Amino acid sequence: MSIEKVAVIGSGVMGSGIAAQVANAGLEVVLLDIKLEDKNLAADAIARMLKTDPASFMHKNNAKLITPGNLEDDIELLSDCDWIIEVVLEDLKIKHATYEKIQKHRKKGSIVTSNTSTIPLSKLAEGQPDEFVKDFMITHFFNPPRYMRLLELIVSDKTDKKAVEIVREFCDLSLGKGVVVCNDTPGFIVNRLLVFWMQAAVNAAVEDNVPIEIADAVMGKPIGVPKTAVFGLIDLVGVDLMPYLSSSMLSTLPEDDEYRKIYKDHAFVGQMIEAGYNGRKGKGGFYRLNPDAPKGEREKQTLKLEADKFDEDQYHKADKPKLASVEAGREGLRAVVETDDDGGHYAWKVLSQTLAYAASLVPQIADTIADVDQAMRLGTNWKKGPFEMIDALGPKWFAEKLGEAGIAVPEMVTKVGDGTFYRVENGKQQYFGTDGKYHDVQRAEGVLLLSDIKLASDPVMKNASASVWDIGDGVLCFEHTSKMNTFDEQIFELLHKSIKTIGDGTGEYKSLVIYNEASHFSAGANLGLAMFAINIALWPQVEEFVAGGQKAFMALKYAPFPVVSAPSGMALGGGCEILLASDAVQAHAETYCGLVEVGVGLIPGWGGCKEMILRFQEKEREQFAKGVEKHGKDAMWFAPDTTPVGATRKAFEVIGLAAVAKSAAEAKSIGYLRESDGITMNRDRLLFDAKQRALELAKGYEVPEKVEEIRMPGPAGKMALDLAVSDLRKSGKATPYDVTVSDHLATVLSGGDKADWTNPISEDDLVKLERTEFMKLVRNEGTMARIEHMLEKGKPLRN
Repeated sequence: MSIEKVAVIGSGVMGSGIAAQVANAGLEVVLLDIKLEDKNLAADAIARMLKTDPASFMHKNNAKLITPGNLEDDIELLSDCDWIIEVVLEDLKIKHATYEKIQKHRKKGSIVTSNTSTIPLSKLAEGQPDEFVKDFMITHFFNPPRYMRLLELIVSDKTDKKAVEIVREFCDLSLGKGVVVCNDTPGFIVNRLLVFWMQAAVNAAVEDNVPIEIADAVMGKPIGVPKTAVFGLIDLVGVDLMPYLSSSMLSTLPEDDEYRKIYKDHAFVGQMIEAGYNGRKGKGGFYRLNPDAPKGEREKQTLKLEADKFDEDQYHKADKPKLASVEAGREGLRAVVETDDDGGHYAWKVLSQTLAYAASLVPQIADTIADVDQAMRLGTNWKKGPFEMIDALGPKWFAEKLGEAGIAVPEMVTKVGDGTFYRVENGKQQYFGTDGKYHDVQRAEGVLLLSDIKLASDPVMKNASASVWDIGDGVLCFEHTSKMNTFDEQIFELLHKSIKTIGDGTGEYKSLVIYNEASHFSAGANLGLAMFAINIALWPQVEEFVAGGQKAFMALKYAPFPVVSAPSGMALGGGCEILLASDAVQAHAETYCGLVEVGVGLIPGWGGCKEMILRFQEKEREQFAKGVEKHGKDAMWFAPDTTPVGATRKAFEVIGLAAVAKSAAEAKSIGYLRESDGITMNRDRLLFDAKQRALELAKGYEVPEKVEEIRMPGPAGKMALDLAVSDLRKSGKATPYDVTVSDHLATVLSGGDKADWTNPISEDDLVKLERTEFMKLVRNEGTMARIEHMLEKGKPLRN
């Protein structure tokens, strides 16, 4: 059996989000909820998701794969579903009633799972028929389901093993999840530890009178936690959720659990909820925007914590604390907790309790420490899991400090002794097991990580901005290592060396993959470096930098071997242009790419304009050929090569609006990716998939012929583009400098003064024109102001 069609019961935020992610995988989904007289809950949920930002759907068309309905009129739709996911209220009676309906209408052998976050599987399965129990398990998604990579999988000894493997494989390959098998305990892994961490953090802030600003400043980036830290996270998930989570945990945890000992029902939390301060979804929470701020101004405020009361008068302007402990984060976790200031003391107090608690729960909550760490990284976006944090502190040091603080040292910490929880042995990462022995960290088939390759080998070549690795089977991997993976001269230099090393592709190496494991593929050109050169008028050096990028990308495009780019995260500006220069792209589903240069007053300078023209012309020819095949040539009123205005207009719209694709699927619609480019749902499988694509292309690879004739509309086409921009300026939708940038962009995309429909230009000529117009903009003071603004504020200047 395979999963071809899925049903989700419950169309709230989680249920609808899960349905959207299944639709993102290309499957049909049935979304059911209770029947109401005046509304269709499931249909409303789909409509709501089409408007949310960040989007639940990777492409708006995916919404069409979801069929909405209700549990009375449409329950029969379950009969042909392979997997049914229950996402109803966290109430055991409601869940059992739902299971009764499911059992009556599901097909034999279909898999049923619950998305519960707190109720043990044993309680959910109580009283259910054996046939149901055999096909039943917990699949706990995290919110938002599209973006959070963790899926906690809980099974029993009665669950059919084949069903477990089907779900595990589907969630991994099709939904892109890191699947972690958890034991059937309260809160599983992430909620168990996260609820404890938040409780310990709130307690310590109240007990030691630590301002919220200090608490979040030190408990965020310095310790490897997202910037929401503690109180920002509570505001995000909802202050009103905290009592519910605590109540749920307390109702199921063992009597001697450490959480019971630290739990405190702070009066101010209930008072905040009663007053409507539920966090971001309410009037505010531990943070809010000053409601009395002058019109047009935004003032962020924080709450002064008082254990026994909440009052709106406790809000004050948020400070930006400057602490040595926050700065110490650059030196590592131990430096943070050893710093003698309020932040350092607070961090130690919270982390000592949390990490000791986590270490005491293995093997109770999971069989291995590796499972716990993976779950916490994927489910919370922490950079390190608890055992990795203990390694960063030093297990022996940690044990000694726990003893000094009067905290019991967990057995696992005692067992590891002078060692560490992780080590590298014979080029493989190993973790410390509950049996006191080290075991290899296992990777699933089809998972290839550059981080693993680095443990077992040295780079083939490297410099300060990039490294090149041998990933096996004659494939080299080019890795950016510069800040934000930006492009500089050293990147171009190593690209040329890589091309020379591979040669004609018939020797030791046969193909190149461009890939890295940072959060973002590339933010484009190094603007700081460019700004330095511009400020001191080093115009020849600036032009040389632009020409260097053009030469490197053209060399990749016409290399005698295949080049496959494998982006994930942002691929902007030059990061997008290198995708356009590649033979193929194997993109992670969460790839956000775009030619965004107009945001800093520039145009794409490394072939982006040229490649978009070629892409759109190619697409027009394909559409024309399909039309001829379907309707006959006489029915087609024009041939694309005789009227190149359409491709020019489309490229102008995409580049001029700095369109950014918010997924790989959307990148295909815009034109940054070809229809033939691949999409990988699971980030950990991206390099393997890209390598396979490169190997496939290497079989009988033929170097693409250089484009000698590109038909462009010339001055007539530019005039049409200029008129469109003029109208936007008159309506106030374009700034004066937008008009300036658009003028240079239109010049490139129309082919310049010498081009017209009957006088095509070469690819080399178009590259030169792109560089010429780019340099004209670089010398403009308006561009300099925009680059400075982007470097300082991180967003485009609009005037």
